[in-house]
Amino acid sequence: MKLVNINKSQYRSVNNQVQIGLVATLAILSVILGQLMIYFFGVKPLPGAEATGNFHLNFTGVILALMVCVFLIRNLRSKPKFYEVYYVWQLKQLQNKIYRKLKSIQLAAKDNNRDALVILSFYYQSLALVYELDNNTLTISNVNNELDKLQKCIDAAGISVDADEFTPDMLQAF
Repeated sequence: MKLVNINKSQYRSVNNQVQIGLVATLAILSVILGQLMIYFFGVKPLPGAEATGNFHLNFTGVILALMVCVFLIRNLRSKPKFYEVYYVWQLKQLQNKIYRKLKSIQLAAKDNNRDALVILSFYYQSLALVYELDNNTLTISNVNNELDKLQKCIDAAGISVDADEFTPDMLQAF
């Protein structure tokens, strides 16, 4: 996966629209589908009686609404307007995979393992990109410090490393 420059304002705008749209769609469809399920399959309340026990139908409505939202995401993610949001989402998933193996990757990097250095270079550069896009200014300085340390380690080893060389298959070695 290559790191791509992303227009921050466009990304934030589309990301906010997607998040608000999904929350609104989920809420509205949950209520509508839950009410439809109760209307067609629910127990009718008796005057002066306790609750009807239609929780399972409301819950089914929420699950159906969630399925509709997943269907929408799967279909919209390939649209050009959603490219940046989907790219950042994939990047965050990849960062999570790297983070789970970070200790062993860092140990290998201390031994000047080239793949480990490529992975770390990609990881820290991608973190900086995502933190910048998400306005995470509190921890971006830590990422930049780690990136500087890594670059010093790479320079000391005399190795040429480019984050664009990273492939997810490299993680299997760790």
